Amino acid sequence: MRFDWGCVHFFMSSEEIGTAAIKRAIRALRKRHLLEEGAHAPAINALSRPLVAQGLEWKEKAENLELELQQCYKAHTRLSEQLVVEIAECRKSKALVQEKEESINNLQNDISLAREENLQIKQDLDEKTKALDLLMSENQSLKAQLEEIRLKLKKTETENKDLIDRWMLEKMNSAEKLNEVNAMYEDMMQQLKVSSIEQLARQQVDGIVRQREAGYVDHAESTVPSSCKHTIHAHEGGCGSILFQHNSDKLISGGQDRTVKIWDTKSGTLSSTLHGCLGSLLDLAITHDNRFIIAASSSNNLYVWETSSGRVRHTLTGHTDKVCAVDASKVSSRNLLSAAYDHTMKVWDLVKGYCTNTIIFQSNCNSLSYTMDGLTFCSGHVDGNLRIWDSRMGKVVGEVAAHSQAVTSIYVSQSGNLLLTSGRDNLHNLFDLRTLEICGTFRANGNRVASNWSRSCISPDEKCVTAGSSDGSIYIWSRLNNNMLSILEGHSSPVLSCAYGGPGNTLASADKNGNLCIWC
Repeated sequence: MRFDWGCVHFFMSSEEIGTAAIKRAIRALRKRHLLEEGAHAPAINALSRPLVAQGLEWKEKAENLELELQQCYKAHTRLSEQLVVEIAECRKSKALVQEKEESINNLQNDISLAREENLQIKQDLDEKTKALDLLMSENQSLKAQLEEIRLKLKKTETENKDLIDRWMLEKMNSAEKLNEVNAMYEDMMQQLKVSSIEQLARQQVDGIVRQREAGYVDHAESTVPSSCKHTIHAHEGGCGSILFQHNSDKLISGGQDRTVKIWDTKSGTLSSTLHGCLGSLLDLAITHDNRFIIAASSSNNLYVWETSSGRVRHTLTGHTDKVCAVDASKVSSRNLLSAAYDHTMKVWDLVKGYCTNTIIFQSNCNSLSYTMDGLTFCSGHVDGNLRIWDSRMGKVVGEVAAHSQAVTSIYVSQSGNLLLTSGRDNLHNLFDLRTLEICGTFRANGNRVASNWSRSCISPDEKCVTAGSSDGSIYIWSRLNNNMLSILEGHSSPVLSCAYGGPGNTLASADKNGNLCIWC
């Protein structure tokens, strides 16, 4: 039941006034009754007798009126209680209405903000749509350019293949001519029986042939070493790789102790130590200008040091397994090769310090070497094969089965015409790089290749083939007649690496205990 506030106020005032008036009237009547009763008592008594019946009737009516009055009081009480409840509910409703109005105002503010944000988002979306349309048009243009480049690349690859085929044909023709000259040389050598005449013929004929070959370099004739000049304990845990600086007596060694050391082979003293490598050193390389020394590490990285300052110039990352082979270009200080046991070979830019090409191959590579032209390189693999690669294209241009077991060493001669490979079959094969034909095989009963990364070498004058053995000996063969020239003994553990270098063609060797031997 709902009440109007003005009516309620009026109702309450009239009710109170009426009640008060009734009470006063009743009191006045009672007083008047008492006075009249006292004054007219006799008359009343006289008259009361006939009026008894009428009095009883009035009494009943008064009682009824009193009952009605009591009911009115009760109704008034109920209405008052109901009015109080309604007032409380009204106040609550009024407070709730105010809260709702505040909520509505807040929501209207939120809606205004949302509309502004929506407008801003719409503007941003329009800008992004325009930018996307522009990018799509640019993408279409780039796709068209890419298609043109692909067509040009395909055409260039075809032309390159034709050039390679012509080049290989020329190489084969040159090799045939060279074989004819070599056959003539062998016939002349067989006909010469007097030792002095034989030596003179060798100097004349071999000298003419060698000087006409591409990459010929005139080196002082090597003497076969016979004794150990210096024995140096270079590295704790073993020395895996050694090499000489170009045109220098300085020998570089790398070992299991994670250091690279530079030695003076004349005095046998340590010149400097390079730190910074986080794994064992498995192979070393140096640029043709001696500016940078590069180490292959079991930590999956390559480390490049500046020779002059000894500080690390680059840490080359990208391989996911140990890096077992590295070589620097013989014509440029910018290009570098590496091979790891993650079935990849990588070509690096030493100036920028990042990989420019990755070659994935099924058989892991144990050793690799650039050729003298700097455009191709050779690799020896676990499957026993020797492969020739185009470093720019990353494709095989020649392949031959070099060994029945894994190839452990690849060494290109100073002239660039000969290639020496060593394998776990304990053979050392000499190849003519121009034809990939074997021109010599060197073996000995006691010679055993010590590890998958045992390195053999050719003397700078290309007259001697040198290889270490697991029994600690070093075997030296004559390249010309395959005869054993010398067996050097000085190591107490397997020999892992041999290298020639320096103005006097000094021979150095390293073993599994970390010892170096300088031979004279």
